[in-house]
Amino acid sequence: MLNKKYDFIIVGAGIVGLATAYKLQLKFPQKSIAILEKEAEVGLHQTGRNSGVIHSGIYYKPGSYKAKNCKNGRDQLVLFAKKHAIKFDVCGKVIVATNQKELPILESIYAKGLENKTEGIKFLSANEIKEKEPFIEAVKAIWVPTAGIIDYVAVSKKFIELVESSNSESKLYTNCKVKNVSSLNLETIVHTVLGDFTAEKVIFCTGLQSDRNAEKDNLKLDMHIVGFRGDYYELTDEATHKINNLVYPVPDPKYPFLGVHFTRMINGGIECGPNAVFTFKREGYKRTSFSFRDTFEALTFGGTWKLFFENWRKGIDEYKRAFSKRLFVNALRNMMPSITPNDVRPSRAGVRAQAIDYDGNMVDDFKIMKHNGNIHVLNAPSPAATSCLAIADEIVNVTLNE
Repeated sequence: MLNKKYDFIIVGAGIVGLATAYKLQLKFPQKSIAILEKEAEVGLHQTGRNSGVIHSGIYYKPGSYKAKNCKNGRDQLVLFAKKHAIKFDVCGKVIVATNQKELPILESIYAKGLENKTEGIKFLSANEIKEKEPFIEAVKAIWVPTAGIIDYVAVSKKFIELVESSNSESKLYTNCKVKNVSSLNLETIVHTVLGDFTAEKVIFCTGLQSDRNAEKDNLKLDMHIVGFRGDYYELTDEATHKINNLVYPVPDPKYPFLGVHFTRMINGGIECGPNAVFTFKREGYKRTSFSFRDTFEALTFGGTWKLFFENWRKGIDEYKRAFSKRLFVNALRNMMPSITPNDVRPSRAGVRAQAIDYDGNMVDDFKIMKHNGNIHVLNAPSPAATSCLAIADEIVNVTLNE
């Protein structure tokens, strides 16, 4: 069993944790960093199971961490990808209103975009939408030229490569699940299945397990992580010509989800989705996935039931779509009336770690807390992947100001 001491420990090798390791190593090239990952490789959960979109920051409440970090993070991410020859494409995105009722929401998104200084946005008429996306039917849209696509797992692997090449003592440990956390003489000991790791500063970036690892560090929480699975379909080879880039609907402002959308993927193909349904297993990617512990913890948390009670109609609709290809296609048909069930086939799924408070409210913004000299990233939903380098800057600043 290992018994290692490091200057910094990062728990969780998702893209936020790895971006933080990269920024810390840049700031302190002589200091050693241990990255502890419970899986056999990086990017198996939220990092590798999202849409791969480089978000522009247009949607988010002005002044929020999301708004600030998304634009900053997007700019840093594009520069990083250029510098290290990571494949990406700033292809642009169309946010479409399919009827008159959606226009006020579309206009409010545009106003947020202006306030957030989202570059190059403009309204498109129905005819201008057709020029960009001939198969989409909409009355008005916003063109967002700074949105794009990228491979976030490739970005994550580059972070590891740069950290380990910068300092021979820094290392990624896989298959290294955290069992417990304790403190001794102003240091934190992270007890893992591989042994004990000690450092003065430990940064937890564990996504779907963030609340559990916070509790291991004796951090009292006012929230709980509940998983929402998102199922994807993809266009068949014969139907890929129907989408050129990224097409999003006007989102429901009551929810932090952006609705089923069309996404051109960086490695080819067009994905459709995701929906958003409560999952009975935090890291379960099948419709039948089940964990007694995950289900019990979610359903004995009062906030979950308050959320369900307030949104039961929406939840039922999402569940119906999860088990019905026809209903899923009907949702896509709002934007593309010509799409048929034969145009799509089942693809992958992902699970979003959503923080919910005791009143049943979805925590919409990023949430980072300090405790015992350690830092916990408790809520980092989309656009966290786009924002990872900006979030890492914030974490490094907090670390330096302790």
